[in-house]
Amino acid sequence: MNQYQKELIKATIPILRSNGEDLTSYFYTRMFTHHPELKNIFNMGNQANGKQKSALANAVLAYAENIEDPSVLINVLKGIGTKHRSLNIQQEQYKIVGTQLIASIGEVVGEAATPEILEAWTIAYNQLAQIMIDLEKELYKENAAKPGSWNGWRNFIIKKITDESSEIKSFYLYPEDGQPITDFQSGQYISVHVFVPELGFMQPRQYSLSSAFNPEYYRISVKKEMGVASNPAGLVSNTLHSKSEGDIISISAPAGLFHLEKDSENPLVLISGGVGLTPMLSMLETNVNSIQNKKTVWVHGCRNESVHAFKDQIASLKEEVKWLETFTFYDSLESTNNQSDQIIEGRVDLTKCKEAILLEDAKFYICGPEIFIKKQYQSLIDLNVNQKNIFYEEFGPQVINLN
Repeated sequence: MNQYQKELIKATIPILRSNGEDLTSYFYTRMFTHHPELKNIFNMGNQANGKQKSALANAVLAYAENIEDPSVLINVLKGIGTKHRSLNIQQEQYKIVGTQLIASIGEVVGEAATPEILEAWTIAYNQLAQIMIDLEKELYKENAAKPGSWNGWRNFIIKKITDESSEIKSFYLYPEDGQPITDFQSGQYISVHVFVPELGFMQPRQYSLSSAFNPEYYRISVKKEMGVASNPAGLVSNTLHSKSEGDIISISAPAGLFHLEKDSENPLVLISGGVGLTPMLSMLETNVNSIQNKKTVWVHGCRNESVHAFKDQIASLKEEVKWLETFTFYDSLESTNNQSDQIIEGRVDLTKCKEAILLEDAKFYICGPEIFIKKQYQSLIDLNVNQKNIFYEEFGPQVINLN
């Protein structure tokens, strides 16, 4: 790409800022019309709630803004590539997306999309696609080299289902072929691929692994998402909650950049909202099984006691060990008698436990809804925590970038 073409790309930035979501909404409609088979790969729930078009619009804008040096986006691209590996995205699918994206730019922008601009964007897209293809090729290669690992989808039997709260169930997944399964880092996720009867096609979703590694099975803990306002009910979570022990589902090998640092001896502060506690459970169990038993502060918030998953397990562990301290925030308490130093009424407020969490050299991990992550991240910054020690996992498409 020459400098003149880069200038053409930069000239489209104002359009992307003001009409980026219109463009990406049109693009997805166009692509699924021409290639309906891709509905088996893309999260149609995020299509319905608008998160996917927002994420793509932000990504296209960021690429245009950094067209002089796309390498500054490498950490974001690694996260996308890791998710693509878990979804078994292939090179030919980049060609489809490119064709549909360039056509969409021409049709949405109209006369302003001159042949020169479309040519520049074609070159720019192909450059980005090649970066992603090369990155993912290495991820597939690294994953295939791990003992017990696999690329693509592999069938697992749901051998056990347990109720963890009024809306969260745990699923214990054993390999159908009886062969070994690969290890993972605490905090990582798997992709699940199931047929959704209401849609008539397959759908993928990512779910954090909710236990320390066990060589016999993987465990995920899934909240049954109910529809509210413009946000439709969780198609895959409801499908999973209708499953029975003995049913078979397909999953990918573990993936994800949000995880405990290997061999780190830093204290841990685990901050979660709702079902965001799932990767934290994996981290906590891993700490239980380690020699280090790092000082850990568990901060969790949810609506009330009935939806609080794993509360008994956490309470029992706290009684058994000296290195764990817990703080639970309920939006509402059933009785004021339940309030204590560790059970607090209201949304998670880190200032109410700051003496406990401000540990020297601590690593802070946050997981939950977008608004929860932003609030807790800012609270930590306000408490003078170094942002390099703050890590977060956003469920769904990446739409926030705080570090």
